[in-house]
Amino acid sequence: MKPHISNSFKVSIIGAGRVGTTAAFTMLLDGTPTEIVLYGRDKQKMLGEKLDLEHALPFLDYVNIVATDSFDDIAGSHLIVYTAGAAQAPGETRLDLFKKNLDILEKVLPEVNQVAPDALIAIIANPVDVLTYHAHQIIPSASKRIFGSGTMLDTARFRFHLAEKMKVNPQSVHAYILGEHGDSSFPVYAFGTVGGQRILDFPNIDKQNIFDAFEKARKAAYNIIKAKGSTYYAIGVVAKKIMETIFSDAKTVLPLSVPLHDYHGHSGVSLSVPCVLGADGIEKVLNIELSPEEQRGLAHSVKTLKQFC
Repeated sequence: MKPHISNSFKVSIIGAGRVGTTAAFTMLLDGTPTEIVLYGRDKQKMLGEKLDLEHALPFLDYVNIVATDSFDDIAGSHLIVYTAGAAQAPGETRLDLFKKNLDILEKVLPEVNQVAPDALIAIIANPVDVLTYHAHQIIPSASKRIFGSGTMLDTARFRFHLAEKMKVNPQSVHAYILGEHGDSSFPVYAFGTVGGQRILDFPNIDKQNIFDAFEKARKAAYNIIKAKGSTYYAIGVVAKKIMETIFSDAKTVLPLSVPLHDYHGHSGVSLSVPCVLGADGIEKVLNIELSPEEQRGLAHSVKTLKQFC
């Protein structure tokens, strides 16, 4: 599959709540897909979302939008963005969602794979790492095709808050949050850079500044959920970035959730590590150098998530 040279690029979004519809909106603004399918159990709501999006088309590149409650309509998809499930409520951790959202995944994923067996599947629903691990158990043949959005959003938040302190563009900051998309995540900064300069060598930046930025990133979802009920704008842009990367076969390095196979000695769990993403899915997992402190963070994340695998 090489959609970057195709005349069509079909994206299906499973679950059209706030995350799913915001992802659809960002993709519509981008103009990359030729077709966006909104799948949900409430077809009337899907039709309402479809019409609202269609009314923007006079000002945008044309995209065919389909509203459906039938899995048959996602056949031929290049990318499926899986957002189905209960959202995180105030006071809940992402892992609190495990049982109810796993039940949904076990019902939906085989149906999706049956009608779109070649599609890449990006899991965004929480707890994303646990769902990604179980998705590979449900469809063992999926290999590179299924991955989670993982700590892409955490990393974006981390870079934003570091850039605030450094007074540089966030795109110039190269550091990660890895591990669980949740409370056991950890910052990877010892070998991080800004414009080729080590972050720790940057003027007015020390370890305390870095961990202040990390804490802001780690607590961001809780603060946003407390303030307005849910998070959806930034994760919608994450979904768009994943789509663009696949469409253009960009082979971009992104922190995505994938099953680990002897990654710094860890296996049998899915969590976020730097991956090369292209038109065919996960092309390579980068075994990056980690400081002793970062290795301890990885081990803690593995231990936290393994109880759900």
